Amino acid sequence: MIVALIIACEVGFWVLLALALAVRYLLKWRRTSVVLLLCEPVLELVLFVVTAIDLKNGAEPSWEHGVAALYIGFTVGYGHYTIRWLDGHAAHRLGGGPKPVPPPKYGLARARHEGRLWLRTVVAAGVALALLQAAVWYVGGDGKVDSLRSFQWAALRAAGIHGLVALAYLVWPKREPESGKGSERGRAGVR
Repeated sequence: MIVALIIACEVGFWVLLALALAVRYLLKWRRTSVVLLLCEPVLELVLFVVTAIDLKNGAEPSWEHGVAALYIGFTVGYGHYTIRWLDGHAAHRLGGGPKPVPPPKYGLARARHEGRLWLRTVVAAGVALALLQAAVWYVGGDGKVDSLRSFQWAALRAAGIHGLVALAYLVWPKREPESGKGSERGRAGVR
């Protein structure tokens, strides 16, 4: 039941987002789109409540409960970022707005971008860890919570690996190709 609800929440997230963007840019109903976007956190709240009720009713803690916590954590960490990114693209394609600025590709700017993404992963992992720990305390019992503990370690590993990747961009920054620099100078000189 929890897996079906996670899938329903994910589908609901994208449906609400598509509706909100369509209403905003095709129908020009900004307030209605804001209301639709504010419904997004309700999906995670429903998932959280159903998961807690499932555990309260005596369900054995399992991987489904761990995935639910990771999903909620990811949504908290990356939900706003994803919505803002898609809103920029919808404004460009549907609303005639400027083309969104892509993330930097090279140097310290890329390292800062990766660092900010890593901070979002830390937030996502922190939320998942807190939810999983609350579930551990709620359920009690050492043997029953092994699957929840394994998902805590998964959240920590994900944050650690992403941190190493972000650090690699800082220690070994990707350099802009020489041909790209020359063509930029050539275009600037033509103007």
